[in-house]
Amino acid sequence: MQIILASASPRRRELLAKITENFIVVPATADEQLSGGESARAAARRLARLKAGSVAKDYPGALVIGSDTVVSLAGKILGKPADVRGAVQTLSELSGRTHSVITGVFVIAGGKSYCGESVSRVTFNRLSQEEIADYVDRFKPFDKAGAYGIQDGFPLVNRFEGSYENIVGLPLELTAELIGKAREQAENL
Repeated sequence: MQIILASASPRRRELLAKITENFIVVPATADEQLSGGESARAAARRLARLKAGSVAKDYPGALVIGSDTVVSLAGKILGKPADVRGAVQTLSELSGRTHSVITGVFVIAGGKSYCGESVSRVTFNRLSQEEIADYVDRFKPFDKAGAYGIQDGFPLVNRFEGSYENIVGLPLELTAELIGKAREQAENL
């Protein structure tokens, strides 16, 4: 069964390659707008489902993986910043505080779907405005939920709890579990 990653993210591609070598990438065409009043968990799952569904319709015999990562601070979802100002504002809000990173994973195979989410907690160091400006200038985090990438090696993060890969954008243990369930179901048909 062909495996398809419904994502344009190079980080997700690198992570998925750690658990399976044989897959192709087909970027999702889903609208990633957040809905007002939606919880971070619900948003991560819904967006992962939309991404997987947007690709699965064109590849009915494949196993399609959709994923979406959401950053939540005190119940507020922090999306991808639109520009430098948005990135600086988001990182200023995260400075010295603990937030949640939730990644929804949705697998579609053989007309069935399998879904879950992983939650990690991340505590930022206290950051000066100069450090924030330097990070934004160097890493241009405009395609990242919460305006940062833990993998960038910049001293933003003081500590984290949970899956590191989840924070990067694809929780490997959960993804492997959902792929396994999908394959098992397909073999039993």
